[in-house]
Amino acid sequence: MMFRRGFILFLPRLVGLLVVACCSMSIVYMLACTPKGDNQQLALPRVHSPTVKEGYEAILQEREEQHRNYIISLKKQIAQLKAELQGRTEQLKNMQNQYSDSLDIQLDHSKPEKAQANLLAFLRSQVDKAEVHSGVKLSTEYAAVPFESFTLQKVYQLETGLTRHPEEKPVRKDKRDELIEVIELAVGSLNKPDGVSKAKPRVYTASDFVEETAMLPRKRREEKRREEKRREEKRREEKRREEKRREEKRREEKRREKRREEKREEKRREEKRREEKRREEKRREEKRREEKRREEKRREERRTRIYRTEKNKGTLYELTFKGDAKHQFKKIVLFRPFGPVMKVKNENVNMADTLINVIVPLAKRASKFRQFMQNFREMGIQQDGRIHLTVVYFGKEQMNEVKSILENTSKSANFKNFTFIQMNEEFSRGKGLDVGARFWKGNNVVLFFCDVDIYFTAEFLNSCRLNTQPGKKVFYPVLFSQYNPSIIYGHHDSIPSLEQQLIIKKETGFWRDFGFGMTCQYRSDFINIGGFDLDIKGWGGEDVHLYRKYLHSNLMVIRTPVRGLFHLWHEKQCLDELTPEQYKMCMQSKAMNEASHGQLGMLVFKQEIETHLHRQKLSSKKT
Repeated sequence: MMFRRGFILFLPRLVGLLVVACCSMSIVYMLACTPKGDNQQLALPRVHSPTVKEGYEAILQEREEQHRNYIISLKKQIAQLKAELQGRTEQLKNMQNQYSDSLDIQLDHSKPEKAQANLLAFLRSQVDKAEVHSGVKLSTEYAAVPFESFTLQKVYQLETGLTRHPEEKPVRKDKRDELIEVIELAVGSLNKPDGVSKAKPRVYTASDFVEETAMLPRKRREEKRREEKRREEKRREEKRREEKRREEKRREEKRREKRREEKREEKRREEKRREEKRREEKRREEKRREEKRREEKRREERRTRIYRTEKNKGTLYELTFKGDAKHQFKKIVLFRPFGPVMKVKNENVNMADTLINVIVPLAKRASKFRQFMQNFREMGIQQDGRIHLTVVYFGKEQMNEVKSILENTSKSANFKNFTFIQMNEEFSRGKGLDVGARFWKGNNVVLFFCDVDIYFTAEFLNSCRLNTQPGKKVFYPVLFSQYNPSIIYGHHDSIPSLEQQLIIKKETGFWRDFGFGMTCQYRSDFINIGGFDLDIKGWGGEDVHLYRKYLHSNLMVIRTPVRGLFHLWHEKQCLDELTPEQYKMCMQSKAMNEASHGQLGMLVFKQEIETHLHRQKLSSKKT
């Protein structure tokens, strides 16, 4: 830059010197090179001629005019270069302002303290850019970055492909170390004294977050094997004695026939009693194991943890710990901006007074509603207790049966928090949910849009509360959809009970990541966003439309798989009255609902498999 300024200052002097030199050279050239004729004089005027001075002045004036024009041209070029240089300088300044922190980190290594401060400022700017404190407007439902649920033992993932499972252990070392580091940091942050409260703080540990797996103690298994071995030896000994007695009694068989028969009968009774005792012990042991599994599952589901990674910003973690009271929780939000993990938020969350209004649109399907009410009674009324049920019923067919089921539950469970709305029109899921949401007249409430073929746990209801916030967050859980039990358990003697079917495995179901019907949001957010599109009739489409509204707003959409929300299998009917788009969506959902890729393949190639097995039997008989 200094060289360019010196050059501009030196340029007029250089031009003046060039002008003088050019004039001198021109005069010498004219004197030396002008041709002479026989009777002619020199072309230049003679020195003593009266026109010499005027000729020189004319030549000098012409040369000066040429150089003046040249100088003007150079000045114009210099002005253009200056303007271009100024534009480039402005661009560079803008880039430096945008990436000032990162440039300082790269360039200013001579000042470590300043570099560290710039690094922290840059990382915090990454937190501000990421979708941590507020939502970002998105164009489509496919643009949302979903969360993934996790524990130290399992990761519940959406992107499974054909080889990965919806529930997997974090076997990769980097993934396992990452989750352990986040939980340890969260526990350390919770245990750090705040300096305000004088009461003795509670000490948090990883057990407040992680599932405690338990197995049957080895000692008990060893004792069981020894007991069976002793019984086997005892049976063998008795058998040998019996044979000896038979040998001795052959001679007196007629005389002792009656006594021998009595002993056989006694033995049969004893064996029967032993068999019944073994069966009873086995049933008790299975019952204890089942209760233990349920307790472990309940303990696991008390802790909520989700995370997601934005490729150009970092990883966001939301961890929820059980608080001091029954309905109180500790919520820790962490962010890893492609660098050290940073604490973003540490807050107390009290959900003791947070009511959930479960809205169920319904038409006919009384038997399914009876099954739904069993689940609602156990999980919603008995275990949770902070719940309201709104049933929007379309038509009059089976209406009395549905009302009877609702009234019986109300009497037996002493439950009064329900609303029954009857509509004399064609079924529309969006219309039913919209009417149920607007019918509520109390304070702002969490709305859970639900279907009659959904099974939920009490822990899911807490997740519904924890992942919604008026004016800030709405919750779109990804539920686990059950396959057709008759296909899954077709090789079993009988289909297990419903509770035993609700297992998250690749063979039993899939994450329904294309469904947006089950959602939790505050009523105020639902009203402000405009509710459902009431022009949509029948099945499908209204949920995606509402989901897109939230994506286009400034609300944060929490999208994550949850292990406490299941879609129970039922045969799907795609009616001819549906629009082509709705019918296509319905058929896709029907195909996805039946069985896994491998199970459907076994059904397709069933004939070939049976033929192969038959040939194997024939070949084994010949050999």
